Amino acid sequence: MKPIALTMGDPCGIGPEIVLKACADPARTPAPVLVVGDPGVLARAERVVRTGLTLRPVAAPEEASSAPGVLDVLPVGEELPADLPWGVLDARAGAASYAYVRHAAELALDGAVRAMATAPVNKEALRLAGIPHPGHTEILAELAGTSDFAMMMANDELRVVLVTVHQSLRSAIDALTPARELDVIRLTGRTLRRGGLAAPRIAVAGLNPHAGENGLFGREDLDVIAPAVAAARAEGIHVEGPLPADTVFMRARAGEFDAVVAQYHDQGLIPVKYLGLQHGVNITVGLPFVRTSVDHGTAFDLAGTGAADHTPLLTALRHADALAADNS
Repeated sequence: MKPIALTMGDPCGIGPEIVLKACADPARTPAPVLVVGDPGVLARAERVVRTGLTLRPVAAPEEASSAPGVLDVLPVGEELPADLPWGVLDARAGAASYAYVRHAAELALDGAVRAMATAPVNKEALRLAGIPHPGHTEILAELAGTSDFAMMMANDELRVVLVTVHQSLRSAIDALTPARELDVIRLTGRTLRRGGLAAPRIAVAGLNPHAGENGLFGREDLDVIAPAVAAARAEGIHVEGPLPADTVFMRARAGEFDAVVAQYHDQGLIPVKYLGLQHGVNITVGLPFVRTSVDHGTAFDLAGTGAADHTPLLTALRHADALAADNS
């Protein structure tokens, strides 16, 4: 079986620690895992978390195995200095974290790995390193050469797909178009079908209070969202909307819908994160390969302490394995 490529994340954050703890956990997916990162940083993190894993550098994904007590690591880039501090912004860490993501994505695009899972990067560190993208989603979309992508946040109770992601609320509203809405509805349907739902039920959240109240509170719901929903229905997609955002997530959680399309970042992420960060996973939909991630940041305040919870990374690995069932 091909391995899951797991990027180490920002070397100054909690990524190295949660990678070790997740890979040492008996509850992790049985699929082999290949960590893409820096063996020296992982060795330093191992002295903190003491999982007992033996780090084994490998040169290619086909060398990865599921040997008990062994963690296969694919080194990328120049070795980072041993005194790189925990819990700080550092351009070297930002550049390294980008290199890990880029290399893992190239492996995924080549079909050398089963799927890709990622530990957190830091947006400010990326910027210090001269990387123009605000996060994984945009980096991976560029590497894959696609503009037809979206972010899905999921846990065991709720799935949410975002029409707009990392931009100001003002610019997010300006970016809403019927074409973009329709693209995201289609992506949502395809992703859910890939995950085993033959006829997924999708809800589209309205932008304005009460989904605009028939134009009383703004026309975006009438002029932008409703035409996209109608077009999706004409294609045979089971979709409803725009629906009032203050109740649609509750309805989805109760089982009425399989996923909710949300209009902007906080509209969609607040309900998912309220249900618990430890169970949330970030899935990039629209890529030519499976990519999942934790639903949290680099937590510099916890870095180097060994206290970070690795449960979200276990969840990300489990989802990556399940979504890549046809890519063994």
